Parts: sequence; structure tokens; C-alpha cells
Amino acid sequence: MRVNAIQGTDASGAQVNTQAVGAGEDFSSYLPATASLDQIFEEASRTYNVPKELIKAIAKAESDFNPNATSRAGAQGVMQLMPGTAKELGVTDAYDPYQNIMGGTKYISQMLAKYDGNITLALAAYNAGSNNVAKYGGVPPFKETQNYVVKVTQYMNEGVNAPDASYTVNASAGASSAQDTADAGYNTMAASVEEAEDNYYHDILEQLFSYEDYLRFIELYTKMQEAQAEKEEDEKEQKSDSYYAYQGFKYNPISLNLTGGI
Repeated sequence: MRVNAIQGTDASGAQVNTQAVGAGEDFSSYLPATASLDQIFEEASRTYNVPKELIKAIAKAESDFNPNATSRAGAQGVMQLMPGTAKELGVTDAYDPYQNIMGGTKYISQMLAKYDGNITLALAAYNAGSNNVAKYGGVPPFKETQNYVVKVTQYMNEGVNAPDASYTVNASAGASSAQDTADAGYNTMAASVEEAEDNYYHDILEQLFSYEDYLRFIELYTKMQEAQAEKEEDEKEQKSDSYYAYQGFKYNPISLNLTGGI
């Protein structure tokens, strides 16, 4: 599935490219001092040219629209941004719904641009990192990522309703860091995006593998090492038994007669 969010049309109907991430955006808002989640999703959709239903579907899958959500790996807020990724996106308060949704939408817009509007690949990258998408040539063979792509796509197609709650729009808090990133130029921003992707990749590993998983791995690894040691010991004993059996055969009187004493 693809979206045409990375392209638009001019007044004549001709197709033109639009920038997925504005070169000078600073999270400034035209919203009132307080706004509903739905209004924030609307502005994020308009600002980054990403379908509103896609953003809401991601928010539903990530946190069920909970601005205070924190995952075991440390992902924060409505769109579950990792601290390093949030910083690279210009988000100074990941628990501020406005900044978080705008930052998460900014990130998914980058992934849509990277994969030419392919929603499936963009979602896979949002969940598992673009490095894994490149490594496996598509959606990684991780059950969590595969289920995530299916779930978000289903939410998007069926439509989800955000809670009817209003929040203070604290847009100015992230303005300076976002503007500094933009002023550094396209190359610096591209490098930041790559660094954010690397951070996301490392962070998602922490999410995929818990401390309990680590202990289980150590246990299995230890058992494998013990099994290998036992196998080698058995092979050593078999060789030893074969050697003594050969010696016994070699010096057996019957064997000596058959072999002529050799």
C-alpha cells in the first residue's frame, strides 16, 4: 500500500514534489492555547502531508492515545518516541501531546519519503528501524513488527477515534532545537536522521529483548555449551574404546595367527 503524501498537484493539476519534512519548521502552531487530540492530529497531517488516519492508527497501536505512556524500553508519549529520536526530531518534552504527535508524524513522513510512499515499509521502519528493513529487503521477520504492520494498517482502514480530551499546546518549547537543526542545512539534517535511525534501531532491540529474555538466552547458551562438552567427551571415550578394542584384537592369538604375527 502506498500514499501520495510525498507528492501533490499544482493549480494546473500537474504533479509536483513536496517536502516531507519542512526545512524550517519549528513546531509553531495555529491551534488555540488548548486543543483536542483530533485537532493536533489534523495539524500534524497538514504540516507533514501525512494521512490523518495513518497518524491516528500509529498512536492507537503505540500507546492507545495515552500521552503519559512509557514502554519498558523507555519510549515515551502518544507516538512512543525514544528519547534520542525525540531529541533529533526537535521534541523537548515527549510527554507533551502536541510536540510528541508532531515529532512522530515528522518521523513517519521521513520514512514515507524514504520508501516512496510505501506505508508497509514505513511502518516496519517505524517499529524495527530502517536498518532492519534494508537488511531483510522488506518487513523484517520479527513477529512483533509483522503484527504491528498488520494492526496499524487495520486501524487505518477501519478508522479509530481519539479520546475527546483537550491539552495545552506548548509548541514554543521545541522551537529552538528544531530551528537549529533546520539552519544547519540539508546535509546536517540528513545526518541527524541517520543518527536517529541508528538510535531507534538500538532502542528497539532493548524493546524486543527484555532482561528475562537475556537470562533465558544465557541459560540456553550454557546448556548448549554443556551439551557440546558432553558430546566431545563421548566422542573421546568412543575413540578410546575403539583404540583399546583394536589393541585387544591386534594381540589376540587368533588374530596373530590370521595375520601371520603382524
